[in-house]
Amino acid sequence: MKRAALILGVFSLLVVTVAFSRQSPSAPVAAESPANVVIRVDERNPWSHLRFNNDREQFQFAVVSDRTGGHRAGVFSRAVEQINLMQPEFVVSVGDLIEGYSANVDRVTKEWQEFDGYTQRLQMPFFYIPGNHDLSNPSMAKVWEGRFGRRYFSFVYQNTLFLLLCSEDPPGSNSISAEQHAFIKKTLAETPDVKWTVVALHKPIWTATNLETNGWLEVERMLSGRPYTVFAGHVHRYEKFIRNGMNYYQLATTGGGSRLRGVKEGEFDQIVWVTMKKDGPTIANIMLEGILPENLKMPESVETGLPDPRTLLKKEEAPAP
Repeated sequence: MKRAALILGVFSLLVVTVAFSRQSPSAPVAAESPANVVIRVDERNPWSHLRFNNDREQFQFAVVSDRTGGHRAGVFSRAVEQINLMQPEFVVSVGDLIEGYSANVDRVTKEWQEFDGYTQRLQMPFFYIPGNHDLSNPSMAKVWEGRFGRRYFSFVYQNTLFLLLCSEDPPGSNSISAEQHAFIKKTLAETPDVKWTVVALHKPIWTATNLETNGWLEVERMLSGRPYTVFAGHVHRYEKFIRNGMNYYQLATTGGGSRLRGVKEGEFDQIVWVTMKKDGPTIANIMLEGILPENLKMPESVETGLPDPRTLLKKEEAPAP
């Protein structure tokens, strides 16, 4: 009996406290806001609502596109600093990270050392995906394996599956092998309940005419029935596709060879900012020229530009067709 009276008394006190706080101009309450916000709520308030955009299941990541094919001085190295300003939780690439196209292991190794020097300055993880410049011949494939191991892999973050594929399987083939299909099938079988699947690879091989033989149709068959989004690069021109009701993005460049004719032609340097929400990703294409630090000055860069190595190949170094 005493316990019931005590509970009734506490409840009455809470009701009085809330009512008083609504009337008192100095009493802070959080009746309409999350527990970590202290704000006075009156009958009329100078805000739209207090449903803060901070769902625990929501996160942000960045996607960077082609750096090579005749990369321009200072672009990618500065993009690293710009990404640090934006503070995504991690960064995904779509390949073509070094100029490559050489059987000279020492040269290729030096190019990777330069590139890794940039990614090591990132304050968050960077996920590598190989492009044709990165796997243009068997020698480069061995260097990749020695540095990074797998050419395709996956991970789950915040109940979202990231399926990072290789469109050079085997190198120079513009296709996805039966072994990679087996990996995809196994990965999807192990993750049936994720809220979304993000697929990234270098080449937009869904635009080819040989979809049955290059392996992409089989990938789409396996993805059927689950929501997903695809990112690729290679063409150095931005374009959006819709296949099977899903969004596919072919990105522009992050320092790679480009005529930079602007948004109308899809030719610009960018990062893609992805906010993963409960109902899928929100995509923002961010031009590098619009990301500036507080002093409006980007740091100087020692990254030199290089021409597309395919125009300089010696005959004996040329990769097999």
